Amino acid sequence: MYLVAFAMFLMAIAITVKLTNIQWVEGDYYRKLAKERTVRNFVIPANKGNVYSADGSLLATSIPKYTVRFDAVAPKSDDFNKNVKSLSDSLSILLKKPASTIYSDLRKARANNNRYFLLARDLSYTEYMKIKSFPLFNLGAYKGGIITEQKTVREHPIGKIAERTIGYERVTPDGQKDGKGIEWAFRKYLNGKDGKVLKQKIAKGQWKPIRDVNEVDPQDGYDVISTIDVYIQDIAHHALLRQLKAYNADHGCVVVMETKTGAIKAISNLGKNPESQSKKVDSTYFETTNYAIMEAHEPGSTYKLADLMALLEDKKVDTSTVFDSYGGTILYSGKKVRDSREGGYGRISLAKGFEVSSNTVLVQAVYNSYKNEPEKFINHLVDFGLDKPIGLPIKGEGIPFIPQPGDKKWSAISLPWMAFGYGVTITPLQTLTFYNSVANNGVMVKPKFVSEIKEWNKTVKKFNTEVINPKVCSKETLAKLQAVLKNVVIRGTGEKLYSKDFSMAGKTGTAQANYGKNGGVEKHYISTFVGYFPAEEPKYSCIVVVHEPNTANNNYYGADVAGPVFKRIAQKIFTDAPSTNEIKDLNKKSPIQEKNYVSYYDKAQKKQQYMPNVKGMSGMDAAALLGNLGLNIKVKGSGKVKSQSIQPGQTFNKKSTIILELS
Repeated sequence: MYLVAFAMFLMAIAITVKLTNIQWVEGDYYRKLAKERTVRNFVIPANKGNVYSADGSLLATSIPKYTVRFDAVAPKSDDFNKNVKSLSDSLSILLKKPASTIYSDLRKARANNNRYFLLARDLSYTEYMKIKSFPLFNLGAYKGGIITEQKTVREHPIGKIAERTIGYERVTPDGQKDGKGIEWAFRKYLNGKDGKVLKQKIAKGQWKPIRDVNEVDPQDGYDVISTIDVYIQDIAHHALLRQLKAYNADHGCVVVMETKTGAIKAISNLGKNPESQSKKVDSTYFETTNYAIMEAHEPGSTYKLADLMALLEDKKVDTSTVFDSYGGTILYSGKKVRDSREGGYGRISLAKGFEVSSNTVLVQAVYNSYKNEPEKFINHLVDFGLDKPIGLPIKGEGIPFIPQPGDKKWSAISLPWMAFGYGVTITPLQTLTFYNSVANNGVMVKPKFVSEIKEWNKTVKKFNTEVINPKVCSKETLAKLQAVLKNVVIRGTGEKLYSKDFSMAGKTGTAQANYGKNGGVEKHYISTFVGYFPAEEPKYSCIVVVHEPNTANNNYYGADVAGPVFKRIAQKIFTDAPSTNEIKDLNKKSPIQEKNYVSYYDKAQKKQQYMPNVKGMSGMDAAALLGNLGLNIKVKGSGKVKSQSIQPGQTFNKKSTIILELS
């Protein structure tokens, strides 16, 4: 007994020590643990802002989607048996499934005690509200067994058009946030700030707020107003899609930019479905990669505008300087430079060489002028901004490349090859920005995709036009460049695109790609057209690039493949846009006009008036006619005019009275 008592005494001491330790030493830890298990902060997700087009169309928005499941154990037997048939009929209409199949599945779930049976996914809010009102489910979660899970998804109301530029934000499998396009670039405005609410745990795993107010209220995201014009975007998208299908091309892009502001009004990037590539058949194209922004490649002849600008700025040559095309082939360090036209163009001016895109002429002009000082030519390209990215907010912009004398990649053929767009790389949007500077009278502006950030109708931030280079070249050079670009369409390589109804200016380009792999077996072509319209007072600039068009009919040139897309866009914008003429000083009086009016009015007053014959006319018509002549009318009777007091052909004065007898 002493031993038992002593053992109990030791246990009492141990318990006392433990209680003291819990209370005073480990007390804070256990109190915190208890609180965490019974009281917890829950995140209140902020509503993400919308993305709108320039004309107010909704491009991206967040909407709730619902998954509905069934706890087959929850309903009582009487409730289940009473409502299962009518529930199956209602679900059949909503889900478009046979009622008998749904009835069988519900019975089976009940028999198997399935507490998480899937009924439907991705239901809209309207469909979710309908399903809640169905028999059995209208009894609620505990009595009816309905289980709902809500998630918010990002939707693009206009479909796949410009989907790659609108972009997305997502969480990668390793938990990292990632995204593309406008959604990712402007996420700090779109996402808002999540709130917090403090809740206490109650029975059955349920939590309820402790207070009526949130710990932190959520702040909804702002709306982003893009520069995209849905109308122009639709035109550009379908014009490119049609041409890609016609030539069974691998991929392509088109960008339409507002000349003065740099606002991107349309951008479409379409690539072939990978499954169809293996089958080598015509396919559907998708917005897969932002080629216009990301893909830097050798541009071909569109680079010749930089040649001509540098040459004219240094006054090395003039547009009237004559060159011999030497039968369409010239050798540089054993490498041939060829013209697309067999036999060349004979002796032609530099301007004509640019218009017909003669490689031999432009290469001679550049090589002869800069062979002893290639750095001077390179410096011009750097000044034009062709050596560095534009600095777009959208990530993934391709990095252009220009070889430098002394680099490992510089060789004896680097300078002549650069003159017709080889050995250098540049993205389509960077090329367009350069051409747009010529359309914009020498002012190079930065392309922009977003015009402002808004909270309802309040502007939070406005993105103004950003000038990259206020003067890319002199006015004299600019005037000559604008003239030759216009002539490319009138009488040069782009003459098939000419229209008397609307003017365009631009440059064709056809580049070989992969020409160095496997002896040139893998080479393919890149067809380009870049320019602006109207040619006189440009409003839009545009670039179209098509990769790997079908060469079966030998129609892989920029004018044949990319040019028609450019023309289609320009044509639709011109023909569908309403024409407006503004009349200024409408109320301004002209002394000559006033004098002529007074003279005419005097003559009109003195002019003799002759009475018309109104016999046989209805009384109403006769009264209207004579009233317009300034007569006072008295009518007797009803019906048609039987007689008139002033006879037909007699003269009368205004304010005279005429009596009409009707019968």
